[in-house]
Amino acid sequence: MDLIPAIDVIDGKCVRLTHGDYGQKTVYNEYPLEVARRFEDAGLMRLHLVDLDGAKAGAVRNWKVLETIAGKTKLRIDFGGGIKSENDVRIVLESGAQLATVGSIAVKDEALFLTWLERFGPETFFLGADVRNEKITVSGWQEATDIWVYDFLQQYAERGVRQVFCTDVSKDGALQGPATELYQNIVAKFPDLHFVASGGVSSLDDLHRLNEAGCKGAIIGKAIYEGRIRLEDLSHFS
Repeated sequence: MDLIPAIDVIDGKCVRLTHGDYGQKTVYNEYPLEVARRFEDAGLMRLHLVDLDGAKAGAVRNWKVLETIAGKTKLRIDFGGGIKSENDVRIVLESGAQLATVGSIAVKDEALFLTWLERFGPETFFLGADVRNEKITVSGWQEATDIWVYDFLQQYAERGVRQVFCTDVSKDGALQGPATELYQNIVAKFPDLHFVASGGVSSLDDLHRLNEAGCKGAIIGKAIYEGRIRLEDLSHFS
């Protein structure tokens, strides 16, 4: 299972939010590159980099942070937050990301996202499904929809998308454990997806449960920063 540490960026600094609330922000490090290098030194190979300024502004903002980390580590980076135009996709890829992370745009402008899939290829995208009660939420979790997560994933799996992650909004940043049952159901319905769990991971036991549920990866954020999971433990995880 891929262990994917997360770095969320506001004003160029490494932060974490609770339940996606910009008012509940904790700054963990002013230099995201330092954090990324610690992950790499621990033997981790992936990085989930989120531009929270970009997500709020609706356009990529912290691409310089991406460029710096990509240029000074060998981490395989997926980058998201504010990717709303073809130009944003190009900026992200040209700045060193292997995957462009998208979510709301695939919900709110299906036609546009389909043109990206044709132009850049579905293998270029890491599709995020943010959910509350199995229904998709968008715009930084502020807007609820009536779209069932399974229908959403089916729609884009049929278009060739394989890299997918799902975040249960009620779990994110709360350190109360992930939505393992939901993820197990998704894996059962879509065995061909490279499915990554996100949100709520608080311990190594959580990671073992997600692995047993069939998840191909897990995004880990606050648990690392709060010392619930040590990097040295991740380096020996199996």
